[in-house]
Amino acid sequence: MSDFFKELAKTLAQRWVGLLLVPGALFVVGALVGVRLGHAHALDLSMASQAFTAAATSVAGRAGTVQAVVLVVALLASAGVGLLVQAMAGVTRGLWLGQWPGAILTARRVRKWEQRLRYRQKLEAAEPAASRSASAQDKIDRATARMNAVAMARPGRPTWMGDRIHAVEAIAAGRYGLDLPFAWPRLWLTMPETARAEISAANGAFAAAVTVASWAWPTLLLGAFWWPAIVVAVVIGTTGWVRGRAAITDLTALAESALDLYGCALATAVGVETQRTAGPMEVDEGAQVTAIFRKGR
Repeated sequence: MSDFFKELAKTLAQRWVGLLLVPGALFVVGALVGVRLGHAHALDLSMASQAFTAAATSVAGRAGTVQAVVLVVALLASAGVGLLVQAMAGVTRGLWLGQWPGAILTARRVRKWEQRLRYRQKLEAAEPAASRSASAQDKIDRATARMNAVAMARPGRPTWMGDRIHAVEAIAAGRYGLDLPFAWPRLWLTMPETARAEISAANGAFAAAVTVASWAWPTLLLGAFWWPAIVVAVVIGTTGWVRGRAAITDLTALAESALDLYGCALATAVGVETQRTAGPMEVDEGAQVTAIFRKGR
């Protein structure tokens, strides 16, 4: 156990350095230089070099105690910025997942999705499946892809990422009769380790993307004193957002796959009889499972 805790402490220290200290130190240095340059000399590299050299020379010429204090203050400032970013990660995640009042945006997404749904239904009605040509099916497939590009189910959130989560919940309720927020912890316990590892990896990728994008907040604030920071903030935020969309796509696809593959295993685990030994559950079976999980709540 002693060796285990030593390795755990080493891992936590590495994560702290990687997630907080190093990016925080870069930000602190950039902030000091940026504030020194200001808007008027924002891109003056010679002035930035002189300011950095002067600061380094000043610290190097002081007593060892003063240098130690400066180092500690720099580490604390770096860690403080990193902790602020971690706190802002909740804000970033909430914005991405549409956890804010957005009825107008949600309604707009619903109209767009329904418009594309009606177009697909029109194509399907024009050529029934029994006599449908390959070109007609290809056109229907492309119309379906355009509809799914808006949302995988009828939109219920003001953002694309939020609707990816909402779609999994809607599919669980509509196709399997399952209240996913109540069922997910139990489903997680019935999955094999390989499935949980895949979902954990996708969730970790999304969390990392949120952290990356959250560095845009303090960088954007720095832009009030040094305008190039605004450009950097946009790049950081966009990079995190793109990575977040990719991660949430993988995460929701894996979560929906878990419903398809392990629904019957979940029902069997709580004593609900199923028509099959594996695969997804039926709606009435999901309703029974949900009733057990909700416990009247």
